[in-house]
Amino acid sequence: MTVLGTRALNRATLARQLLLDRADLPPAAAVAHVGGLQAQEPQEPFVGLWSRLRAFDPATLSDLVTGRGVVRTHLMRRTVHLVTAADALAWRARHDPMLRQRVMGVYRRELHGIDLDELAAEGREVMADGVARSMSEFARALADRRPDVSPRALGEMLIALVPVVQLPPRGVWRTRAGVRNALVSSWLGREVDPPAPADLDPVGEALVRRYLAAFGPAASADLRAWCGLAGLPRAVAAVRAELVSFRDERGRELLDLPDAPRPDPDTPAPVRFLPAFDNALLGYDDRSRIVDDAHRGLSVAGVRVVLLDGRVGATWGVEGGAVTVTPLRSLSRAEHAGVDEEGRALASFLSDGEHDRVRIGPTAG
Repeated sequence: MTVLGTRALNRATLARQLLLDRADLPPAAAVAHVGGLQAQEPQEPFVGLWSRLRAFDPATLSDLVTGRGVVRTHLMRRTVHLVTAADALAWRARHDPMLRQRVMGVYRRELHGIDLDELAAEGREVMADGVARSMSEFARALADRRPDVSPRALGEMLIALVPVVQLPPRGVWRTRAGVRNALVSSWLGREVDPPAPADLDPVGEALVRRYLAAFGPAASADLRAWCGLAGLPRAVAAVRAELVSFRDERGRELLDLPDAPRPDPDTPAPVRFLPAFDNALLGYDDRSRIVDDAHRGLSVAGVRVVLLDGRVGATWGVEGGAVTVTPLRSLSRAEHAGVDEEGRALASFLSDGEHDRVRIGPTAG
């Protein structure tokens, strides 16, 4: 079986994640292609798409949010993701058990003995009026019958039990707004797709294919790390005949779609600025293809990173109207110039062309 080295896997990830070459795709198609964008920080998907698409206009994504073409909802790993409306409807039921289990894992003592089906029914009744509410407002409406359960626990479980979306203006470009939730069925005009029969898993099989298209070649453990779903071995087995297999340098089996891009490991990789919690990092159990072990914690800490030669080589932020970059290692002259050029373009994007200032600081530590 062919062994794919770290650099080969890195270039495959960059190609699948539209980070090797910016793509000429509409924003909705890009969101679908990468399997959604993690979006608990509402403005971060705009940077994620700017780094992936040519001539990206943030207004087009705002229009998709307000026009119901994409939605913000809890899905993979019980984190807020920006996904297409079609994916939200198709994927939500498959994620239901995981969403419940993860909330129960945090609030098990408080929720012990609570009839979850009853709670879900009451929550739907409260939401049926179509009024968008915060999670705490939903929870307070249910708290009278459960005085010993904190509103936080009730609210978190309610969001897991009942398919909801977070409504605009949250998630609109340069707009600050709190979370207001509404039923998926109210916002999108129909219920989520029902669960498949127990002996079938068509959504799981589709998730395997979609994951590999966006992140492959990858191991089953990587797939699970991306979506948080435990019950996908059957789905992997069902589609295995369609796939090709490799090994990584650790000996793990990697699966992939046969015709998916696997660029030459020596393909040059441009400087790319990634938003916080980008799935190019979080979408794997083994993240060594894109980040050194010493910096692995950056990916889960909400730190924005810069890819240098395809790997995490710096962090970035915005301070005093300028994009500030902190290298994690010494930069070559060419890398310094590349960071400055891409950073200026990002600063111009973030400021609507008002400035393009970049400050590259000394190496961290």
